Amino acid sequence: MTDWQALDGRLREALGLSVPPIAITFRAPGDAPVAPAFGAPMPDVAPAFGAPMPDATPDGRTGSVAAGCVFWMEGADATFTTVAADHGNCSVGSVTHGFKTLQEVAGNADVAALLESNWVTMEVVPQIPVVKQQPAAVVYGPLLETPVDPDVVLLRVTGRQLMVLHDAIPELRIEGKPQCHIVAIAKEQGQVAASVGCQLSRVRTAMPNAEMTCAIPSGRLENVIERVEAAATADRAVAAYAADDMVRFS
Repeated sequence: MTDWQALDGRLREALGLSVPPIAITFRAPGDAPVAPAFGAPMPDVAPAFGAPMPDATPDGRTGSVAAGCVFWMEGADATFTTVAADHGNCSVGSVTHGFKTLQEVAGNADVAALLESNWVTMEVVPQIPVVKQQPAAVVYGPLLETPVDPDVVLLRVTGRQLMVLHDAIPELRIEGKPQCHIVAIAKEQGQVAASVGCQLSRVRTAMPNAEMTCAIPSGRLENVIERVEAAATADRAVAAYAADDMVRFS
């Protein structure tokens, strides 16, 4: 298995991350149980998220959290397994993560609210990237302790950190709403994708307004880190020059 712990350390240092990188792993039906890597501080399997679910809405929606993007916040602190029901309160996230089809959620009240507000249009909806194979489960947790090779590494970044990522990866895709579709882009298209965020997600996650997100295909992570390290080195040199030049204006 890849030394994810080492890559985690390099990535944090290069970008100055204050939030741990999150490993996201899609488990297909029949996959072996998630067992810990040697020395990892985990139980024998990644435990179920296990939060109680509130009463369902009239259209039948409920879940262990308000939306799947909430697991990005929880996954900074612990490793856990989620299933379709855990994601079920958010129709958009259920579709982008492959748990539901557009046809299955079309009549849901949250979809109607988004359409009626013109937050999204029916012309755009079919173009939203989605995970193609329905997963049996999705595992979230800090990259530092991932028990298996993940599919996607998700970062919560500031504007400055996104600047460095953009310098390092000119082909970086900058996306908008819904925020969660960058996970599908990374997994299915093998591209690094950042999101400026979306209001639906910001309310449900309480993600700070200054934060954005970036999804990296795990197979590209080492190359991305090498490029980020080079870009960060260049930025430090330019910052030193600019600081010296600013002395004349003091």
